[in-house]
Amino acid sequence: MSYNSSIEWTDATWNPLTGCNKISEGCRYCYAEKLSIRLQAMKSKKYQKGFELCMHDEVLNDPLCWKKPKNIFVNSMSDTFHENVPDSFILRMFDVMNRSIHHKFQVLTKRSSRLLMLNKLINWTDNIWLGVTVENNETKYRIDDLKATSAKIKFISFEPLLSNINDINLNGINWIIVGGESGPGAREMEEKWVDNIYSASKLSSSSFFFKQWGGVNRKIKGRIYHGREYNEYPSIK
Repeated sequence: MSYNSSIEWTDATWNPLTGCNKISEGCRYCYAEKLSIRLQAMKSKKYQKGFELCMHDEVLNDPLCWKKPKNIFVNSMSDTFHENVPDSFILRMFDVMNRSIHHKFQVLTKRSSRLLMLNKLINWTDNIWLGVTVENNETKYRIDDLKATSAKIKFISFEPLLSNINDINLNGINWIIVGGESGPGAREMEEKWVDNIYSASKLSSSSFFFKQWGGVNRKIKGRIYHGREYNEYPSIK
């Protein structure tokens, strides 16, 4: 049985890894850390160590058992390219993705430097979508790292979007996700920042998905941008 997800742009999550550590400003109010600590308090077996990095061999082959095709967010509770995960374990995860060709896997990372180191070792089958998180100008370098990979479908998650991002070139990027920060302490996202990314996505013919305005209570502001919901996905030939 798969783990259904409430995340707007995916169907399910698959977490052979749990736990992480903060490396950039977008990590400040990490939802995965808060959830891990809550699950630890609830005595969840998988989260006995809270947000400490852990590998879970017991769920590694789960997608092979899920018969219905799904969009699957990989390691929503960690980072696939965390520096402390052995190369061999990362390649085992990708082998499962290669063999689960009826699913689409959405791999999202903030560790684009490690990603580039392993790029040539990975079999980038068409069902693997590769993305990086970009929250401000300081993390914009991840876009160039993403473009340098051999993945067939490339996407960027501008979430949480924390500032205007200058001179965005989205050529070669198939999918754009934009969202504001949510939960306690959430920092505000300005509409002009979103407009800048939206315009760049149209110039590059990237599909555009607007996830949320965010805020302390994200449901209040909702997901309407310029009068409508944007739920575009990349076109797969």
